[in-house]
Amino acid sequence: MKHVLVIDDDSSMRNLLIDYLSHHAFRVTGISGSQELPRILSTDPVDLVIVDLNLGQEDGLDIVRKLASSSDSPIIIISGDRLDEADKVVGLELGAADYITKPFGTRELLARVRSSLRERPVLDNKKDRKIYSFGEWVLNVKLRRLTYGEDQEVKLTAGEFNLLAAFLRAPRQVLSREQLLSASRVHDEEVFDRSIDVLILRLRRKLERDPSKPTLIKTERGAGYVFDADVEVTYKGGRKA
Repeated sequence: MKHVLVIDDDSSMRNLLIDYLSHHAFRVTGISGSQELPRILSTDPVDLVIVDLNLGQEDGLDIVRKLASSSDSPIIIISGDRLDEADKVVGLELGAADYITKPFGTRELLARVRSSLRERPVLDNKKDRKIYSFGEWVLNVKLRRLTYGEDQEVKLTAGEFNLLAAFLRAPRQVLSREQLLSASRVHDEEVFDRSIDVLILRLRRKLERDPSKPTLIKTERGAGYVFDADVEVTYKGGRKA
């Protein structure tokens, strides 16, 4: 049973989400702020976090930032009064998987929770063992681990990992936004046109020396994006693809 953590200082909303998700085969924990967060994360693994942006004395974006840097669990932001596109983009840039504005229907929330938790199809054993190398970077698909230089690990969210893997499977080929959306499973209807751009920005910040002048992930105006690097593929054990 998947464990969902709800962070909302509005007790009526928090209890509504707990009750509704609990009736749909989720185990749900509810808290009003970040004070209890370290204890929960250290003792009871969480599969998904729902966090309100406005938490009294706290800013939900700070919680999103901390969670995204320390956990791979998808994060869904809910907000009732911070509806500007800028807030949505910042939340997604920080690592959130989705952003829902209030009021929302519980069925819609359930669908988004299930979508965020949906596992990608299991690859065959041969593909699972693929290791991509480009420059000083190495991506181990089976371990979902990106390293730079002498084993310096760089954390990726699920969307960032899937997007990078899509680029590495087709280096120096122009990939459209639709292709990248499908590969990375980004389905946020409210920011559909910009969701891939946000993921691209986040990847550039992690891969590029100067994200404002990218040399790896380049924009092809009106067409999409291209990963401009030589990519070597090997399998665990050293055999080349």
